Amino acid sequence: MNKSVQILLLSLFVSASYAQQSPPRLIVRGDDMGYSHSGNLGLIKSSKDGIQTSIEVIVPSPWFPEAVKMLNENPGIDVGIHLAITSEWDNVKWRPMTDCPSLRDADGYFFPMVYPNKNYPKRSVVENNWQLADIEKEFRAQIELALKKIPRISHLSSHMGCTGITEEVKALTRRLAKEYKIPVDAEPKVDKYVSYDGPHKTSDEKIGSFISMLSKLENGKTYLFLDHPGLDDAELKAISHIGYENVAEDRQGVTDLFTSHKVKEAIKAKGIKLIAYKDLVEKR
Repeated sequence: MNKSVQILLLSLFVSASYAQQSPPRLIVRGDDMGYSHSGNLGLIKSSKDGIQTSIEVIVPSPWFPEAVKMLNENPGIDVGIHLAITSEWDNVKWRPMTDCPSLRDADGYFFPMVYPNKNYPKRSVVENNWQLADIEKEFRAQIELALKKIPRISHLSSHMGCTGITEEVKALTRRLAKEYKIPVDAEPKVDKYVSYDGPHKTSDEKIGSFISMLSKLENGKTYLFLDHPGLDDAELKAISHIGYENVAEDRQGVTDLFTSHKVKEAIKAKGIKLIAYKDLVEKR
């Protein structure tokens, strides 16, 4: 065995040993900032008082200006652009930022769904004649306004899976991330998306199932958990869509989870390292 092969094998062994010894890394992501005042409050609380490490902001949403103000008052919070081409709630709507007729419904709003939904027949993006040029135009406008208002944007993410409609849209998103010099790739390198390990209807169930999930994380791997913090108040009680009526209760439960002392203690006891998207930055 020559010397170069020996060095390579030793390097691989050291890397493998380090991976086994290094703790699990976990991104805790809060989605949908901007869709409501209550959501904004829940998201900021979950970052300031809890375990949440990254926030996703919906640029065309009605409470985006407040989100900008809150995020700029808390400059340490990692922020991503939650690219959106839908407006799913029945009682509050938002429209495209650009002239993109293939992404608008008869009233000029975004369609409520990305993919077919029995409760909203023919009212999803993919059931209508969407055009890639319109998606590109809209994505560009959202990215440019976000970077103007929140220059520290570290990554892109996808509201309701809109960036995964086709391989073309996936490629477009990657290209825009590179063009606009978004630090983290549009498809960040995490080993696994994780969710609740058990029931998660109530706050207590969410906390218990989250802690159960934590016990299954492996050393040397990077994980991503996402949910939607909010407050159980009159505003969120008025926000819903067919099939998801308990928004206020559900999203208060996420805030309770993200700020839970039990969860914080479990993370510490298990040696899990909380990280943000900005910690995944790689040179391009």
